[in-house]
Amino acid sequence: MYNTDMPTRAELPTTGQLLRSTAIAITTAAALLVTVVLPAEYAIDPTGIGKVLGLTEMGEIKQQLAEEAAIDSAITEATPSPQPASAPPPIAQTEVPTEAASTAESVDAWQDEVVIILKPGEAAEIKLEMNKSDLVTYEWTVSQGHLNSDLHGDGTAGQSTSYRKGRKEVSDTGDLIAEFDGTHGWFWRNRSDVDVEVTLSVRGSYGEIKRVV
Repeated sequence: MYNTDMPTRAELPTTGQLLRSTAIAITTAAALLVTVVLPAEYAIDPTGIGKVLGLTEMGEIKQQLAEEAAIDSAITEATPSPQPASAPPPIAQTEVPTEAASTAESVDAWQDEVVIILKPGEAAEIKLEMNKSDLVTYEWTVSQGHLNSDLHGDGTAGQSTSYRKGRKEVSDTGDLIAEFDGTHGWFWRNRSDVDVEVTLSVRGSYGEIKRVV
């Protein structure tokens, strides 16, 4: 049998103490909401502290990328099956010369190269048909200005994922490994005030390469 002493009435917190503790907790939570959460998540900075701490810019990036991802998703869902009369402009591809075919698998050889010019505010999306675990090496650069980017995938069974996002970028290079069967690629939007020419080069395991936006 284990006995404990019950606290005396004098040892219990008073109603005033409880109310004071509750008020302190509410005030602290409200302060964190206004100075940290709102700037970092929604770019809302009524006190100006978020800007000083760099949280407001973080929130702006999140909101802008979320908006562009939503626009991208809406465009993808609303776009009917491509028809010859309304298909996007054909992409420019660089073919490997016949005499260089024997070196096509070298690390310096690109299978396809796509060049797109985006006016301020315009967007474009390039997708590769890939099977799960297919590997693609890529590189893209811009001639001037900068782009917001979203490297993502859409699966044949309804899956979707974002591999990376960027803001005010002038280039990116790396490897893309497909997480599932479907289309995987890049969505860019020109947020600069000049025309941007973006060049995408790819090599690896993929099927068709196409512009969908």
